[in-house]
Amino acid sequence: MSEARIDKWMWAVRIFKTRTIAAEACKKGRIHINGAQAKAARMVKPGDVIEVRKPPITYSFKVLQAIEKRVGAKLVSEMMENVTTPDQYELLEMSKVSGFVNRAKGTGRPTKKDRRSLDDFTTPEFMDDFDFDFDFDDEEE
Repeated sequence: MSEARIDKWMWAVRIFKTRTIAAEACKKGRIHINGAQAKAARMVKPGDVIEVRKPPITYSFKVLQAIEKRVGAKLVSEMMENVTTPDQYELLEMSKVSGFVNRAKGTGRPTKKDRRSLDDFTTPEFMDDFDFDFDFDDEEE
């Protein structure tokens, strides 16, 4: 087979888990073939360079063989060559190290630090010094 659909090829070489996810990535504009945005039905041939944007990095693959049937993981290296630049992998490592730094303020559950700040803000300062020992015996007589 000299040509294959891009969504089938990406599924066959295990870039995406399902063909549906591969087609959605094409629809969202995350797939480029030789620098041009690709639709799911676009045909790929040996020698094409495919760029797949999976935030935070962009992977690059060179097509060695155009296939539409899924192959075993050991045979994937015969079908494509990973030509992703090392700086992209550095970007991935940096995002793993940074953790949840990019969480927008006010979205999601408050962090422990946020909760403590809220508690400090809502608890009046004079409540800490107040003595809660009431003597109710005097009122009964």
